[in-house]
Amino acid sequence: MKVILLKDVKGTGKKGEIKEVSDGYARNFLLKKGAAVEATGTNMKELDEKAKSKERKELIAYEEAVLLGKQMEEVNIVIEAKAGEGGRLFGSITSKEIAEQLKKQKNIDVDKRKISLDEPIRSLGSRFVDIKIHQKVTTRIRVDVKEI
Repeated sequence: MKVILLKDVKGTGKKGEIKEVSDGYARNFLLKKGAAVEATGTNMKELDEKAKSKERKELIAYEEAVLLGKQMEEVNIVIEAKAGEGGRLFGSITSKEIAEQLKKQKNIDVDKRKISLDEPIRSLGSRFVDIKIHQKVTTRIRVDVKEI
């Protein structure tokens, strides 16, 4: 019997896949547990429509991320911190602080985990920081660290 999996089923397949399984397994386990539906014409069309809808949403999200990335390339944020001799900061600037300043100064909301810092910023000056907006879109912003 052909079934469309509604959930990931260990040993059988992943959600959305069409699988050929034995009749007993389908009736007694998959259909009863709600893990699958029979692969009829109607259900196949519904699965197809869901796939197309998901594809459209992903394309829209990607296009929005590209636009946001282009806007963010021109962004320059300034962070003020206390510094000692030689421009060394007391403490450091983390990705959390960069995300907060982006929200405060430019009204751009970015998750701190999307900001790529090899190590926290510990000195005065300016540098570029990479931000991953989408799976396929990464942009750079300029961060200026100045003394208070």
